[in-house]
Amino acid sequence: MNVVLVMDAFRIFFKFHSWNGNALDENGKDTTDKSKMMYRKLEEANNKATLEGIITSSFVLGALCGALMATYLGEKFGRQRTIMIGACIFTCGAIIQGLSIRSWIMIAVGRLITGLSIGCNGVLCPTYISEVAPAKIRGTLSSCYQLMTTFGIIVAAIINSIVWYYTNSTPAGLGDTAARANQHIWDEVPNFEWRFALLFQVVPGLGLATLMCFLPKSPRWLCSKDRDEEAVEVLAKLNAATTTDAVVQDELKAIQEDVAATRAAGSSSFGELFSPVIRRRTFITFLMQLFQQWTGINVIMYYQSQIYDDIGFSKFMSTVVLPIINNFVNFISTFPGMWGIEKLGRKTLLVIGSLMMMVFHISTWACSTQTDNGKVWQYLAVASVFLFVFSFAWTWGPVPWVYQAEVFPLRVRVKGSAVGTVSNFLNNWIIAFVGPALMKAWSTKTFLLFAAACLLAWVYAQFYVIECKGLSIDEMDAKMASKA
Repeated sequence: MNVVLVMDAFRIFFKFHSWNGNALDENGKDTTDKSKMMYRKLEEANNKATLEGIITSSFVLGALCGALMATYLGEKFGRQRTIMIGACIFTCGAIIQGLSIRSWIMIAVGRLITGLSIGCNGVLCPTYISEVAPAKIRGTLSSCYQLMTTFGIIVAAIINSIVWYYTNSTPAGLGDTAARANQHIWDEVPNFEWRFALLFQVVPGLGLATLMCFLPKSPRWLCSKDRDEEAVEVLAKLNAATTTDAVVQDELKAIQEDVAATRAAGSSSFGELFSPVIRRRTFITFLMQLFQQWTGINVIMYYQSQIYDDIGFSKFMSTVVLPIINNFVNFISTFPGMWGIEKLGRKTLLVIGSLMMMVFHISTWACSTQTDNGKVWQYLAVASVFLFVFSFAWTWGPVPWVYQAEVFPLRVRVKGSAVGTVSNFLNNWIIAFVGPALMKAWSTKTFLLFAAACLLAWVYAQFYVIECKGLSIDEMDAKMASKA
């Protein structure tokens, strides 16, 4: 959505900006020389930050609701079928966005609907992968989920950047101010660019729905519904073996024992999350996801083109080159995270990551105040942004999700993870909504706010988080209870 937000036609159509024909050169400076005109000079509306925040954050609000429904739907209809339904809902939301009328309400509703799908499938896809993957490669495939998510972000950024470049560079009507003085400019500016970008989401949506038809149901879900014969057939296919093979039978037995243990544990209440033995885990999980969002990562990922523009880069660099580089940094930084989370431990990564992010936030602000003294300061500022993203992606990016999945006892694991997920999406929604207003009011001083949040995150990680690497549930109970 980052690139879509800076497409001229999108901004004009939804009244973020207006345009009277004035032009900018390739460096973003006013010009009346036709030979140097490169981009439209847009005039920002007073409510631009509010509208931008509503449209962006509506997706996260939908994701929050989808995540809350995921467990119920996944248990009732099965992981595979629910993921297929979610993909169809995502497709419908994409169509609503792409065909939106000139009202922020319709596109916000479309994004909320796609958010419902992403929130639901974001919970169920990792679960489905872990339940259908053969035991010998389960860990690798589970790690690939985050890897493919970041890779998809790169692909989306490249596609949107190409669309932006070919539709926003030297558009028709530059410098023709007289002809546009009394006309509805949104009727003249073609809306192909943003409609195509949003409608293109239909491709992965339908692709996921179609390909899921060829994948099996979760063996664990089948066993939970007492469909053991179907489960063993699925396990045999997944392991390329017969139903009597020892590997297949061992996996079936393990699943049956896990299902039996879950049933024996009985249903739990959210009140149990605040019992003396468990409440510390609940607070750690909630705060960990809160601090993850208040590091500022999603302000950068959602609005990075506008940040680079504030630092002083050209439109081409801000919209095409730098976002692609930043998303690539996010992608490759996933690899050291996959290594560090087992080698260094969860708490160690949180401590290291919070200090690194604080330093790079401060350096981004400091360098941004010197950009009038030469381009080197612009590049130092953007390098600090990239280093912040690297620091986040291998530490605070993966750790909260791993931590909440393993720290709770079986009886309350689902509800405990739900608390963490709700905290993540709730704070993500707040950040997405207030982000544009913060950047408008404080510009790059916003990085100092996030630096302060990272300092608090370090205090929290250093003195409150309990390392859980290598601990059994019984050992964890004893360690947590002693500090409850």
